Amino acid sequence: MVSVSQRMNALRDRGQCALVPFITAGDPDLETTAKALRLLDANGADFIELGVPYSDPLADGPVIQAAATRALANGTKLEQVLDMVRTVSPDLQAPIILFTYYNPILNRGLEKFFQTIAEAGVKGIVIPDLPLEEVGDVMAAANQAAVEVTLLVAPTSPMERIQAIAAQSQGFIYLVSVTGVTGMRTQMGNRAKELLSDLRGVTDKSIGVGFGISQPEQARQVMEWGADAVIVGSAFVKRLAEGSPEQGLKAIAAFCQSLKAAITADQG
Repeated sequence: MVSVSQRMNALRDRGQCALVPFITAGDPDLETTAKALRLLDANGADFIELGVPYSDPLADGPVIQAAATRALANGTKLEQVLDMVRTVSPDLQAPIILFTYYNPILNRGLEKFFQTIAEAGVKGIVIPDLPLEEVGDVMAAANQAAVEVTLLVAPTSPMERIQAIAAQSQGFIYLVSVTGVTGMRTQMGNRAKELLSDLRGVTDKSIGVGFGISQPEQARQVMEWGADAVIVGSAFVKRLAEGSPEQGLKAIAAFCQSLKAAITADQG
């Protein structure tokens, strides 16, 4: 499997916008998560962001928080998540990007953590509560394991900080489209459009936009604003949680197809 940056650059060279679905590992169970990874990969996902359930998810809205709570109640642990990824990742074209908070990484030790996730087949990582000032040690351990660390740019960040984040981020830059937590919104704020333009002025790296995208029309809008990737979380997590696991899997496969169609129409 190629790296995040290699896949992103290849899509960009072809003038294609990447689709990055997010799901929470272990909701409703890890067997369903494994099936979901394969289904998303087969139905248009270019990357898959896999959330590790965490008890104090500061950046997550109610839908993803509820999914993490259910997964933790089922006894889902990081080691089990990685065992599942180790089984599934050789079958996937889409690189897996792990979404996890900083504390579980520190608890295991940086070098051990990144070596372990790399061996499982993880290619990238997003750590929403990682301060820019502490990126150095994390990057060093991640680079040694060939895992790319993607950093988040918030709408409230001053331009000087945005430049510093953009300079450090690997794979792509994760632009948070709204102030606040993840979740489904009916309209995309123009702040994301402005930030995309601002970012283009300070970096040539790929830019992914996430938080608040829940409909194909919104994904299309973000792509037309110039995003290199569209990241969709709560809308996938919600669909996967509704009805039986089989119904949830069917729903996310169809939704993935609809999002991919929206950001590929009239392209290339």
